[in-house]
Amino acid sequence: MLDGPSITAALIRSDITHVVWIPDSELGTWDAALSAEKRLTLLRVCREGEAFALAAGLHLGGKKPIVMIQCTGLFEAGDALRNVLHDMNLPLFMVVGVRSYYLHQQGKTADTCPIFAEPIMRAWQIPYVVLDKNHSADDLAAAIQQSHAAKRAGAVLIAE
Repeated sequence: MLDGPSITAALIRSDITHVVWIPDSELGTWDAALSAEKRLTLLRVCREGEAFALAAGLHLGGKKPIVMIQCTGLFEAGDALRNVLHDMNLPLFMVVGVRSYYLHQQGKTADTCPIFAEPIMRAWQIPYVVLDKNHSADDLAAAIQQSHAAKRAGAVLIAE
């Protein structure tokens, strides 16, 4: 299950210190659980590009941040993402909410977010997995830990 308490526990197990995010859509439902966890520092940003810059600074300062944004924010943050993940080669991990994922699969939305989310991840050469309702927070923890062990950037796309 991908709910606030299980996500929070997965982040703690993965040694995450900071959540840099815009609590939007499905990710926003995790706010209460994340806010209650004293071992995590939540940093809300105004723009997604800012999230990557802030997470980069935290990483360079010895912390283990994670970026949590929605798919449209991923599109907006392209230059910051490119600079931080590729030019600086920082192994940041991100969680991206893909709104309308299920509606798109059913042909019931004109929202293009699900159409472009995965091609964007491939274009930016970011290893990722899609977590849908059949996955649990353990799958998120495994993806984070695999990325950290390999010292490379990575992501999960959360089907919404």
